[in-house]
Amino acid sequence: MTQGWTLAELATATATTVRGNAERRVQAVAPFEQAQAADISYVRDPKYARLLPSSQAGALILTPDMAEAYQGDALLSHNPYLSYARLVNFMHPLQRPEPGVHPTAVLADDVQLGAAVAIGPQAVIEAGAVLEEGVVVGAGCYIGADVCIGANSFLYPNVTLAAATELGQRAIIHSGTVLGSDGFGFVPDATGWYKIPQVGRVCVGDDVEIGANTSIDRAAMGETYLGNGVKLDNLIHIAHNVHIGDHTVIAACTGIAGSARIGQHCQISGMCSIAGHLTIADHVTLTGTSFVINSITQPGVYSSGIPIEEHALWRKNTVRVRQLDKLTRRINALEKQLADLKNSSL
Repeated sequence: MTQGWTLAELATATATTVRGNAERRVQAVAPFEQAQAADISYVRDPKYARLLPSSQAGALILTPDMAEAYQGDALLSHNPYLSYARLVNFMHPLQRPEPGVHPTAVLADDVQLGAAVAIGPQAVIEAGAVLEEGVVVGAGCYIGADVCIGANSFLYPNVTLAAATELGQRAIIHSGTVLGSDGFGFVPDATGWYKIPQVGRVCVGDDVEIGANTSIDRAAMGETYLGNGVKLDNLIHIAHNVHIGDHTVIAACTGIAGSARIGQHCQISGMCSIAGHLTIADHVTLTGTSFVINSITQPGVYSSGIPIEEHALWRKNTVRVRQLDKLTRRINALEKQLADLKNSSL
């Protein structure tokens, strides 16, 4: 068993302050309600302060105000959630394999590899690809022709980067994700649908993380672009020529249609649908299942959809929604009649 870490060591790693025994050792991070003497946990919401005396944790990460209600050892932070994230990263760093190329990997003759690159079993890397220093390519990945992967990026197994994709530094791409597949482009003709060749590429900035089984289409022409610091969840579809600004985060099962432009520092919740060729301003938050069909020009929080309710009530409300146009016309007619009556009495 690991000897763990002292609170002094954890305070240095998380930019927090020790209150209590700086030499106390903890071995793991655990949920508040499960933490025991060898564990450290955190509380970020003051509404849980009443539970602090019951904690069995060896130490807690708390705000200075909450720490007044707690007698045990603590790390003091004005943002316990951020400090917890730093703690987990310190205690569980990303495990990088030893540098080298597995014997079963297939590399074109002109592939350029930087120092300390690791390439896993049965990976395929096509002609003209460039992998900068410290890149990790997991088992079964496919790296297309002329792909460029920035330094210290990490590809989990079975990631596909199609031809000409550009990936910035320190990217993390999870399994099953495809960057650079053809955009959805077809023109109707006399026999059905005629395919439009997609001749652009995908360009991704630095410090981007993309979840499992996400698909990002190459541009029809030009670029599909993800800015620096963008974070994408699992099962997201981003269509051709979409532009996503720096530090925007998007939750699972969201779809963004072609040529939409998403601003910087946006927060897009799960299962949102964003129509093509529109613009969303910086600092916009979309709540879950929102359907965006017009541009959003001002920052703020936006919602659409009907929250869940008891089925019988939902059926009644749905019937009434279908009658809104008829009711509106009747109200307009009544208002006109009332106005005519008022005018006739003058």
